[in-house]
Amino acid sequence: MKRFALILSMALAACSASETAPPQQAEAGENWTNPGGDAGKTRHSVLTDITPANVERLGLAWEANLGTNRVLEATPVVEGGVMYTSGVAGRAYAFDAATGKELWRFEPPVDMQVNRTVCCDMANRGIALANGKVYVASLDAQLYALDAKTGQIVWQADTVDDKQRGINSTGAPEVAGDVVVIGNGGAEYDVRGYVSAYDLATGKLKWRFHTVPRDPALGPQDHPDLEAAAKTWDPKSRWDIGGGGTPWDAINYDPETGLVIIGTGNGGPYDLSKRSPAGGTNLYLSSLVALDARTGRVKWHYQEVPGDSWDFTATQPMILTRMTVDGEDRPVLLHAPKNGILYVIDRRDGKLLRANPIVRVNWMKGIDPKTGAPIIDRDAADYSKDPKIVFPGTPGARNWFPAAYDPASGLFFGSVLDMGNLMFQTPGQKPFKAKGLNNDAALIFTPDLVAALPTLPPPVAAGVKALPAYQQVLKDPGRAEMRAIDPLTGKTVWAQPMEGWQDRGGVLSTASGLLVHGTVGGQLVVRDARTGKILKSIDTGTTILAAPMTYKVKGVQYIAVMAAWGGGGYPYVPRYAAAYKRGNTGRLLVFKLDGGAVPIPPELPPLEVAPEPPRQAPGVTPETIAQGRGLFFANCAICHANQHRSITPDLRRMQPGTHDAFKAIVLDGALVPNGMPRWNDVLTPAEADALHAYLIDLQVATRRDELAKVRAGLPLDAPSLAILSNY
Repeated sequence: MKRFALILSMALAACSASETAPPQQAEAGENWTNPGGDAGKTRHSVLTDITPANVERLGLAWEANLGTNRVLEATPVVEGGVMYTSGVAGRAYAFDAATGKELWRFEPPVDMQVNRTVCCDMANRGIALANGKVYVASLDAQLYALDAKTGQIVWQADTVDDKQRGINSTGAPEVAGDVVVIGNGGAEYDVRGYVSAYDLATGKLKWRFHTVPRDPALGPQDHPDLEAAAKTWDPKSRWDIGGGGTPWDAINYDPETGLVIIGTGNGGPYDLSKRSPAGGTNLYLSSLVALDARTGRVKWHYQEVPGDSWDFTATQPMILTRMTVDGEDRPVLLHAPKNGILYVIDRRDGKLLRANPIVRVNWMKGIDPKTGAPIIDRDAADYSKDPKIVFPGTPGARNWFPAAYDPASGLFFGSVLDMGNLMFQTPGQKPFKAKGLNNDAALIFTPDLVAALPTLPPPVAAGVKALPAYQQVLKDPGRAEMRAIDPLTGKTVWAQPMEGWQDRGGVLSTASGLLVHGTVGGQLVVRDARTGKILKSIDTGTTILAAPMTYKVKGVQYIAVMAAWGGGGYPYVPRYAAAYKRGNTGRLLVFKLDGGAVPIPPELPPLEVAPEPPRQAPGVTPETIAQGRGLFFANCAICHANQHRSITPDLRRMQPGTHDAFKAIVLDGALVPNGMPRWNDVLTPAEADALHAYLIDLQVATRRDELAKVRAGLPLDAPSLAILSNY
């Protein structure tokens, strides 16, 4: 590991001669003008009124109930005493930042069919603010410009380039000169990623850049900078699936260079051998790409994961700042994506300056000192023929949870997950599923691996145990930590454990020496940024994932944060989450010195035994139930965990009325207004019947198991007393 770190820490080719430093970027002080706080999105505030000495007095100033039980991931924006933020599916809000009085709210008319193509909940990560307008993207990929004073629509742009694809939008727009830029999601489905730039004033499309080339058989590429990229793909690639590369987050405008720098997503399907059978680096997957904000032309790129096979997106938030590197003051980009490496890159030309591992990494051996490209370790991580345990796992060493950078201390603060997963696939190419999951890989996270091995075929389980990485799993299956890291060396200055691997909130740092973040358990935590020591912890009773921010109005400094559980794996609520015990009421919480107590949501009522379901329809056979089980896991399981305290309906506990209306709900869209899409273009009536038969069978098994727990005096959410073949 020491040798590996040494290789990765090498300074690569020297940059050109130092330039005269441009003026200092606007700091985040009284105003917090974009989700990242300042032009570089450092999420660091120069405010110093709240300090380590007085933070014990921190309490609630005001709160707003946003009327949702789904995830809240945005960081609010404050300018001129008004707070703007976004919520579920692209809702937008304006509040008096001092009193919490709601000034307006905007609820876009979202086509809820888009829920079928959203891997990770109805999230939205924020708004952009410019020229008296609020810019926000809805889940169904509509971009809105709203009047900042009234919330009325000024213009609307449809950003969907292909209505037949599973395109959605969950990121914050980015203002870049006279355009606003927005990306899209859906790489696991059937999407070819792209970013679009619209005129700030009119909403007219100015340029669009696809991150993946199209099928060369269709003729010249639809962007001149994709001709070279096409040569890095097999001409016989799975063009039908789209390729992925979706830039669903991490879009930064650099006013010093005039570049829009985007982070791109993973490949689709996951494994290179299926996506591009002849191999290749597959530009521009898992890359940082710098585009001219005026034209959309590529100025430089750095591919963090050539030929991605591991869902190693480069879409995690980046930070633009200045650092002294090798004796020179340089404009740099700090990026810690899923792949486990913390990068320092010159943002003028994309030259790699540092690359250090911050977690266990086995997908590569190191960095080629001549090219700056990673050296892929196929023996350790190529699962095209045999299962492999890959570090880090697909949840990523870092994910969407924003980090912060303090230019005074030179420290990078953020949540870090040191965990892997077993990856494997079935042989052969799978048929294309329009607006459906096309990732074609299975995985088991390392914290669950030992328990899951008995469920795998014996030869597979034996092969997994023989993998060198399996011994790492036995010693350390995975852990989440809040860390302070030196970006130039990758050295952890301090690390503090989080409660579980899903406990990975965004952070805020301040010039007074504070680090602020939330927890899945519902705590707002304030730490000493020098040591990681907890100075104040406030129980809010609501899970906090989003990054806090701070601002000042009429001489008073406030700290604000959005609170609600959700995101990747959102139906599965961990037992240590506040959402498990108290539900998931989405809230905006704002704090100040000498504020009051936070109202804690009441505990949820005790679980009840699953109700008795109707009898199976005549003609239902074990084969029918098996067919329904396959349909459930292919189409429904991504949203319905069938878990105690899930934030989506637990289909093991359907009431008689739901059973009676099952086909109307599933096929005809009776609950579309509630977010449940219709499936009549995917499922036939007979398949809906098979799906229903499986769920009835599952409910029977659940009820039997829970009645046994009652007789044994055990809680209903205790581990099952029996191994149920379909449970």
